[in-house]
Amino acid sequence: MDNFRSHQAQLIATALAASAATAGLIASYNAYTRRAKRKDLNDEVLRSIQSNGSNFNIQKLQLSNSEDGLSFPPKSLESSGNMYNEELIREQLARNYAFFGEEGMKKVRGGAVVVVGCGGVGSWAAVMLARSGVSKIRLVDFDYVTLSSLNRHATASPEDVGTPKVRCIERTLKSVAKWIEVDARVEIWRKEEGGVLLEGADWVIDAIDNIQTKVDLLKYCTDNSIKVFASMGAGAKCDPTRVQISDISYTIYDPLARSVRRRLRLLGVSSGIPVVYSTEVPSEVKLLPLDEEEFKKGPVKELGAFDDFRVRILPVLGPLPSIFGLHIATYILCELAGKPIVNPLPIKARRKLYERLWKDLLHREEKLVGHTLNRIPLDEDDIALIFEDIYRGRSVIPPHEVPTKPALVRWDLTQPLTLKNCVVMEEKDTVKHIEAWYAWLEKTNDEDALFSPAGIWGSEVEEVVTKRAKEIESVQEWRA
Repeated sequence: MDNFRSHQAQLIATALAASAATAGLIASYNAYTRRAKRKDLNDEVLRSIQSNGSNFNIQKLQLSNSEDGLSFPPKSLESSGNMYNEELIREQLARNYAFFGEEGMKKVRGGAVVVVGCGGVGSWAAVMLARSGVSKIRLVDFDYVTLSSLNRHATASPEDVGTPKVRCIERTLKSVAKWIEVDARVEIWRKEEGGVLLEGADWVIDAIDNIQTKVDLLKYCTDNSIKVFASMGAGAKCDPTRVQISDISYTIYDPLARSVRRRLRLLGVSSGIPVVYSTEVPSEVKLLPLDEEEFKKGPVKELGAFDDFRVRILPVLGPLPSIFGLHIATYILCELAGKPIVNPLPIKARRKLYERLWKDLLHREEKLVGHTLNRIPLDEDDIALIFEDIYRGRSVIPPHEVPTKPALVRWDLTQPLTLKNCVVMEEKDTVKHIEAWYAWLEKTNDEDALFSPAGIWGSEVEEVVTKRAKEIESVQEWRA
């Protein structure tokens, strides 16, 4: 019996060893197959590059663009036969195909986009459009790469300083997507020749800094039924959670958007232009300084290369323009693919919240003064400023949680309602606040006695209110 069991154990051990060996052989074969496939794919890429030139002779084709006229894409490129292997393209865009599907990606790859302004915003939009499958991109910008561009530009390196921004982006796009058709124009967009640079575009990206040129472009696109997406101000902003997309008519707390919107309204355009902007209100906004030598040359406005283009600029935190550009690319890709992004919910939902907060504050003020009020000195934009930007959507009472039912109330009930004298609380806390006020009124007979909100909530809360009041002073200076 012992011999039988020993023999049985040996058989089991042999079987296990054989199974392990077989599994090892299968794993080795699979690994070898994967390596072989990767090698074949790599060889295919190299053969394509060698047969078509290191950059598919794009530079040579560019020299003949002038013979083709101003068609987009260039006719020479269409007829050249330099087609990148379709299987490689589909593999590179596999995640996008999985997201948009065959029909959606067919539209994306057939789309043509013109990027006007190729700095921090435009460069990132262009790169992600190319990476996502858009095959026809025109880049328009007269500006050159500087050292100060490197903190925010998507493609520029120190070696690119002194070269046109569009050439810098063009090189990157063609290295990332071998099949792409790039039309780089070292030019400034002017409304007098507007149609030339926008010819053939399914979408135009406005990433221009200058207000008047931006307005001219948006007006031209609107009048000529060209789809356009505009970037508003990313300067002096740092909070990525405040960046969002909306129609230009809904923008708030963006000075560039406000100025553009006002000028467009004078030209008869009030809505219909999607924009990316930030609702963040910068507490301190300062122009970058100019050397004293520059002032000695004459009026600062005369120092620019072009009329109306600003010489002194706002400070820019590099990631913010890139976020703007990525928002734009995402929106346009979804539009091209037939999966549009609906009007963002936050704007609609927040507007309703601001309306409710304003009405509640109005009723609260009516009870305090003892009669009906037609208006209060704060409008819905002021409510949004207090709630979102000053108190960050949190209660002034520690531990400063997000209220389940937020409410606004005067902090010092002996003083008029103003931006600085209005705080955010949980609704039940506003009841306590006002009841304490009434109790104080009943107790005091001294006309010179002062009501102290700190007596209810403590000095810590009063310090928060004082700090927020200083922020509001900065905002009021900025608004002016």
